[in-house]
Amino acid sequence: MLKENLKIWLRGVSFLLLFILWGGELFRLKRSYLRKKNRLKSFIYYSCLSGYGSWIGIESKIEDVPVFPHGMYGIFVSDGAEIGKNAVIFQQVTIGSNTLADSRKQGSPIIGDNVYIGSGAKIIGNIRIGNNVRIGANCIVVEDIEDNSVVVMNKPRIIKKTHSQNNTFITRGELKSQDRHDNH
Repeated sequence: MLKENLKIWLRGVSFLLLFILWGGELFRLKRSYLRKKNRLKSFIYYSCLSGYGSWIGIESKIEDVPVFPHGMYGIFVSDGAEIGKNAVIFQQVTIGSNTLADSRKQGSPIIGDNVYIGSGAKIIGNIRIGNNVRIGANCIVVEDIEDNSVVVMNKPRIIKKTHSQNNTFITRGELKSQDRHDNH
């Protein structure tokens, strides 16, 4: 319990130090500044993000500090990605580059102003997301989206079964125990 509380406290302190050191301009840092001028700030930056399972590339361009309603958990923003002003980004969002040599959409996304990105959304490749766009939870966006649009997923496919299914969860220990009994 004490160890877990210490981790939480250190994560909070590192996040606070991050904002004190940069006056809230965390997302405007340049790679050369972090690497050449102050390795301590670079260490704190990446330590803070890794505590949240996140990565925001130094070469990404973010106009204004985004709103993270559920914290920065699992957020990935690749180098080269651009995010405009007043962005709202929920947890588990990926804004990623497409680096496949034979791809038509090779590069990083450019996201406009006032964009709302729901949890689990994936925005991949050299695409443009317009201004005032809403992207729903778990959407996968790989093409340009016009201004003032809403992106939602298709209805899930439902597979009807003719008999009931056993949805009991089996732990690894129970599974190993069953294997031992089956082998004797």
